Amino acid sequence: MFITFEGIEGCGKTTQTKRLGKRLQDQGIRHLITREPGGSVIGASIRQILLDSRNIDLVPLAELFLYAADRAQHIDETIRPALDQGDWVICDRFIDATVAYQGTARRQDIAFIKLLNKKAINGILPEITFLCDCPVETGLARAMKRNKELAQEDQDRFEQEALDFHRKVRQGYLDLAKEYSNRFVIIDATLTENEMEQEIFKTLEPLLP
Repeated sequence: MFITFEGIEGCGKTTQTKRLGKRLQDQGIRHLITREPGGSVIGASIRQILLDSRNIDLVPLAELFLYAADRAQHIDETIRPALDQGDWVICDRFIDATVAYQGTARRQDIAFIKLLNKKAINGILPEITFLCDCPVETGLARAMKRNKELAQEDQDRFEQEALDFHRKVRQGYLDLAKEYSNRFVIIDATLTENEMEQEIFKTLEPLLP
């Protein structure tokens, strides 16, 4: 089972990824928690480039190619081997993030992005994608607070984008949820962490072995 979590900055997807991992552990289900960018050894270096707020001259096309490179390595090194041995894989961001951020918000060619994604994932698609959705003001306030607490001020390149950028990202995600309604499940990210966890697990419970 391959599950992805998506959403704007500060929507709570990373927290819910970890909480789901704990739930699966309690159920005795072997699983892997990973993320994009940075879900492989090489990807960790790519992540530093992509998120570093000092990289203000990184052009949108270069940014897009870095995400594609990270994803291709991630699939080959991390995701495919885990799935092949029967583990559940839970990924914090995946292909939909690239469409929403680099496509809708950065205005890169979405058809081209989907082609890059198709090449990078080599046939591996998530069965379920949880979209943690909340107003951008709510998400950004949480993200800024988190970065300050974790002393990650140099890893907030996307949080520093204008409010309109984040509104476009959110709309991009909602459009994807409508386009791929067969795999998207929208979770109200204004709920408490416990309430979000309950909603997510309610969806997955029938699929447990």
